Amino acid sequence: MRKKRLNAILSVIRENEIENQEMLLAELRKLGFEATQATVSRDIKHLRLEKISADGVSRYVREDAAKNPMTAGIFKQAVTSADYALNTVVLKCHAGWAGGACSAFDKMNFPHIVGTIAGDDTVFILTRTEKDAEELFEKISEML
Repeated sequence: MRKKRLNAILSVIRENEIENQEMLLAELRKLGFEATQATVSRDIKHLRLEKISADGVSRYVREDAAKNPMTAGIFKQAVTSADYALNTVVLKCHAGWAGGACSAFDKMNFPHIVGTIAGDDTVFILTRTEKDAEELFEKISEML
């Protein structure tokens, strides 16, 4: 049950702007998990979640993988260019490196991501809205 709850927490913080433990607890209860505030607190510590502030809103995210030199380095080495159309961001990579770039990107836990898929030299990132794709493209462009 704990593993399912931990996975649910990661999903909830990826898809929502969770500002505090009470909001997280409420979302978990909507998903059918009965947990206490103390349990959620331990889960946050176990998952190494941290709070960041962006656009005046604090939210939980997974430990900032973008600051991890290995993750960021793999991503920067693998990706040669980025573009977006509608609600999809496309990363072009060196041949054979798309899987590594996609894995590194997933660890960065950007918000509003529906999913990712990698081929040999291309990564598709599906976002919730066109605005989300544009903002993600801008962030990725700054990273490269």
